[in-house]
Amino acid sequence: MDPDDLTAMGAAEIAARVHDGWSSAVDVARAHLARIESRDGVVGAFQVVDARRVLAEAEAVDGRADRFALPLAGVPVAVKDCVDVAGYPTRHGSTATSDAPARRDDELVKRLRAAGAVVIGKTRMPELAIWGFTQSRLGDTRNPLDEALDPGGSSGGSAAAVAAGMATLALGTDGGGSIRIPAAYCGLVGVKPGSGVVPLPGKAQEHWYGMSAAGPLARTAADAALMLGVLRGEPVVLGERGPSRIVLSLRVPSPIGRLHPDHRSAAVGAAARLRAGPGGAVVTLADPPYPAGLALQWMRRWHAGVAQDLAALGLDPSDVERRTAAVARRGRRARPGPRAVRAWRDRMVAWLDDGGYDLMMSPAVAGPAPAAGSLHRRGYTRTLLAQTRQVPFTQAWNLAGLPAMVAPVVIAGRAVGVQLVGRPGSEAALLTAAARLEHRPVPVGAAASPRSYA
Repeated sequence: MDPDDLTAMGAAEIAARVHDGWSSAVDVARAHLARIESRDGVVGAFQVVDARRVLAEAEAVDGRADRFALPLAGVPVAVKDCVDVAGYPTRHGSTATSDAPARRDDELVKRLRAAGAVVIGKTRMPELAIWGFTQSRLGDTRNPLDEALDPGGSSGGSAAAVAAGMATLALGTDGGGSIRIPAAYCGLVGVKPGSGVVPLPGKAQEHWYGMSAAGPLARTAADAALMLGVLRGEPVVLGERGPSRIVLSLRVPSPIGRLHPDHRSAAVGAAARLRAGPGGAVVTLADPPYPAGLALQWMRRWHAGVAQDLAALGLDPSDVERRTAAVARRGRRARPGPRAVRAWRDRMVAWLDDGGYDLMMSPAVAGPAPAAGSLHRRGYTRTLLAQTRQVPFTQAWNLAGLPAMVAPVVIAGRAVGVQLVGRPGSEAALLTAAARLEHRPVPVGAAASPRSYA
């Protein structure tokens, strides 16, 4: 790595350089704008970038009297295009929405700016953040690690921007895996905080019947912790030691999902690395008490939540994609109830407590990402089946409201990722485990048998 390459540096390193005067926020912004100019024509991570606005914002950071105390001084942050940023339109991935610029920043953006971050641009997403890929009428995004593939979604533009070095951090949202899925495919850390930890966009009390959360995408656990601390208003401190007891589950929660061998190996290999060495964790192989009909419970809330979004945005169903209209049509008939959700959360926490487990590890996604641009002409049923087979591991934790995150793991040169799930309030513990994984080499084609963990 070029020691002066600002686009390859982490958030803490950039902030330190701006604090000490080795670089200015304007220097950092220009380096990232140049990176966007060179790469985004192919990757398509951004919906809109306004270079003049970015440089003006960076100049304002350089002029702040408190610059030396800002945790994100000069750090370029990409924002998913369902979050308001003053002066930019909020399109929600849809040609049916207004292109009028937002009049004010969302609370999340205010917190980032107050910490010294520079908004580098708004990132692409599928229409209304519905799907686990990033393809819409507004444009497609490609995975910077393999441009033939989709980056995952719905925060795919945010993940691609960070993975390509066009942003240091990115803000995403997650109602069924929308931060964690692209984190897995793009080799990033992606955090879905527990319910109520981070404010929702628009100061909403809940979204998608309590399933949605906002959180960071970053290249390291330390950077994700730094951004999460800014978003929640309280620093996230990583522990010196990793978890002592981990439960590994390889069971696919969906009845139609099938786990690809590489993704199985990724989870097994990651568990082996946390188990190895002095102070390594005890790893047990067991499956959580998934309730019958878990996928249907999530889908009922997903359908109904999309119907609410369509109404709240004042969109005519005839103006959106056919599959979006189909989701909303089903959602208008759905009647989600809270009782099953509370029971599932309590049951999962009790299972962790009874086993004495610090956290659960599982695969992040079940199989490879789809080809870039390959899902445009699919209707509701074909798209849903493809998604259910591909990404069945994430939705359970939105339904339970528990913190869950993805840590990057590479198998045979391909980003795969593993998922970590914990109790309410365990975000720092999950990030500590992810940081421990970063300090160990990733084997190619990990072949350890999970039977040795039972």
